[in-house]
Amino acid sequence: MSQDVIKVAERLVMPILQDLDAELVDVVFEQEGKNWFLRVFIDKEEGIDIEECGIVSERLSEQLDKEDPIEYPYFLDVSSPGAERPLKKKEDFLKYVGEYVYMKLYEPVDGEKEFEGTLRSFSADIAEVEIRIKTRRKTLEVPFDKIAKAHLAVTFN
Repeated sequence: MSQDVIKVAERLVMPILQDLDAELVDVVFEQEGKNWFLRVFIDKEEGIDIEECGIVSERLSEQLDKEDPIEYPYFLDVSSPGAERPLKKKEDFLKYVGEYVYMKLYEPVDGEKEFEGTLRSFSADIAEVEIRIKTRRKTLEVPFDKIAKAHLAVTFN
């Protein structure tokens, strides 16, 4: 059910985002307590503002009302992904080479399953991430299909 809702929301929001020259970052349909939330994360090269989020929310709400893919009450939330933007697609990894990232893997790579580090490269479906363990640096080659979750990470030096 939740995957079906996500697919419908993605299909409905794409033409709206094309009109605004914005991109879809992620769609999440989840329950918190007794309430359901359909969260749509959007962005633009120069950043997205609250007015644009409002436009997308209004237009998407109209489309969702027409198709009515959700059988029970829910809240629609359209927003920017923020500083810890998720990395979901291969294109995201290519775009953010050189950035500090957090990754959680399905299975360990070189003894590491959850870590933060600098994304040094992404090619041939391999993310090369430089991590620090105390005073030494270590480079991990992480196959894309082993990445369970990844996002940009904020670092304080």
